[in-house]
Amino acid sequence: MRFRYGEFDAERFRRLLAERGLLDLFMQLLLRVNGDVEAALRWMAELRDRGYLPADFDPEEFRRLLEEEGLVHTGADGAAALTAKGEKRIRTESLALIFSSLAHGAAGDHPTAHEGGSGEPMAETRPYEFGDAAADIDYLQSVKNAVGRSGELALREEDLAVYERHHQTSCATVLLLDISHSMILYGEDRITPAKQVALALSELILTRFKHDSLDVVLFGDEAIPVAVRDLPYVGAGPYHTNTRAGLRAAQEILAAKKHTQKQIFMVTDGKPSCMFDEAGRLYKNPFGLDPRIVVKTLDEANACRRKRIVITTFMLAQDQELVRFVEELTRVNRGRAYYASPDRLGGFVFVDYLKNRRRTVY
Repeated sequence: MRFRYGEFDAERFRRLLAERGLLDLFMQLLLRVNGDVEAALRWMAELRDRGYLPADFDPEEFRRLLEEEGLVHTGADGAAALTAKGEKRIRTESLALIFSSLAHGAAGDHPTAHEGGSGEPMAETRPYEFGDAAADIDYLQSVKNAVGRSGELALREEDLAVYERHHQTSCATVLLLDISHSMILYGEDRITPAKQVALALSELILTRFKHDSLDVVLFGDEAIPVAVRDLPYVGAGPYHTNTRAGLRAAQEILAAKKHTQKQIFMVTDGKPSCMFDEAGRLYKNPFGLDPRIVVKTLDEANACRRKRIVITTFMLAQDQELVRFVEELTRVNRGRAYYASPDRLGGFVFVDYLKNRRRTVY
């Protein structure tokens, strides 16, 4: 059994607070308390009492400012809760935080090896072909072609030049989030960075890749699809890890999608430890790699391969049994696998999504 301890760096905390401000701190606390506004405010009062926030910080005044900004509202029971604007603010803050941590800027919108069709215009041009959009005509080059051909400005169809465009594919992604007990075991919080990645990825797709889709499925004892707006309120629980149910739910969702590419991003820190048997009963075995569970789970990975659904697994732990299972799942699916510590998870997910890499990394 391994335990991980860390010393609280008060000075680093104060620098972070000075750089990012009270609102950013509040948003981070919200993720850790599963969207409970009242709990986040109590934590801010506790931090003030311990001397990590200014002594004149007033939680009630801060609550009032949040309400004025439209980020929270007070319900009939007198408790504060997030508004739709507040939920979006968490997504945008998550997206900004992850992008700021990337070593290189994001590049590419799902590029393929082909050119032509919709997408961003390129500097190169080619002769006009029937069906090309008028908006793609390079009028300066077309005039030069006409003058070069006849010495005068008399445009013909063969003079017309159009900009090439990067061909973009649309992508349907299902993000599988492990909510088993190990995601918060031994005091190590893995569920918060996983939620943050899901929030940021959803905001990226909603604002930049509007033709793409993102669905989120939680998997513990069972697989449960959740709406993007519900992500701040998600938490880990006293569950086992039903990877098979997660992969099945993802396939059902992707079967209804018409996108060019379909993929599964799976964030997990544990080996599969349960599944539903033929009678619908939950069969559990948390000790070692149970051959019965492993075989059924790998069957789902193989089914994904046949449907051209690539599984990319992001491991938040490196214990031998998890690595062994993920290696086999990746081989069967011909997918990709990464080990990512919780604080670097966002970078791995976003680089893979934006660059659409075609390689397997262990």
